[in-house]
Amino acid sequence: MRIIIFGATGMVGQGVLRECLADPRVERVLAVGRSPLGISADKLRELHLESFLDYALAESELSGYDGCFYCLGVSSAGMTEAAYRRITYDYTLAAAQVLARLNPGMTFLYVSGAGTNSGGIGKVMWARVKGQTENRLLALPFHAAYMLRPGFIQPLHGIRSRTAVYRLLYALAAPFMPLLKRWAPGMMVTTEELGRIMIRLALEGYPHPRLEVEDLRKLI
Repeated sequence: MRIIIFGATGMVGQGVLRECLADPRVERVLAVGRSPLGISADKLRELHLESFLDYALAESELSGYDGCFYCLGVSSAGMTEAAYRRITYDYTLAAAQVLARLNPGMTFLYVSGAGTNSGGIGKVMWARVKGQTENRLLALPFHAAYMLRPGFIQPLHGIRSRTAVYRLLYALAAPFMPLLKRWAPGMMVTTEELGRIMIRLALEGYPHPRLEVEDLRKLI
C-alpha cells in the first residue's frame, strides 16, 4: 500500500507517519508539506509545496497512491472564520479534488474532530466549517472516504503538539492519563493508536464514513 500524508510535522501527523514507516504493509510514504521533516527512511519521500492551493506542478508526483491520510489542521482559537476556513476547508478540498482525479481507487482519511457538526451548520464556527469540509470530501469520487473524529489524543514517543496551548494542556493532563485510560478509555486515543487505526481503515474499510471515538476504539 502506498500512502500520502499531509501534515506530517504536526502532532497527529507525526504519529501517523511513525506507524506507516514501521508497518511492512505500507511500501511507500509521500509526506506533503512546506518544510523538511528532518528524518530519512527508505520508503519515505517528501514533496515540498509553497502553496496548498496549487498542485499544477506537483501532479506527476501525486499519482499511483492507494490512500491519503490528511492530518493537516490548526486550532481555531483566535482565528477569524475566513482564516480558519482557508486552512480547514480550502486547503483540504484543493488537495482532495486533485487526488480524487489522479487516484480514483484511493481511500481518503480526514482527521476531523469530536463535536463536528455533520450538517455544516450551527453557531460553533470550527464545528460548522469541519462539517462542511467533511460533506464535500464525502461527495468526491474516491473509492472510499472516512472522517475521523477523535476526542482527546495522547501524544507518545516524544511527539509534541506545535500549538503552545495544547502543549500546556497535555502537560497538565499527563499525571491523570493512567486514570483516564482506566476509567474512561472511550474518551481518548494515542497518536500510535490513531496511526494504526488509519492503516487498518485504508486496508479494510468501515461500515459508515464518520467515525466517532467509540468507532475508532473498535479498530485498535
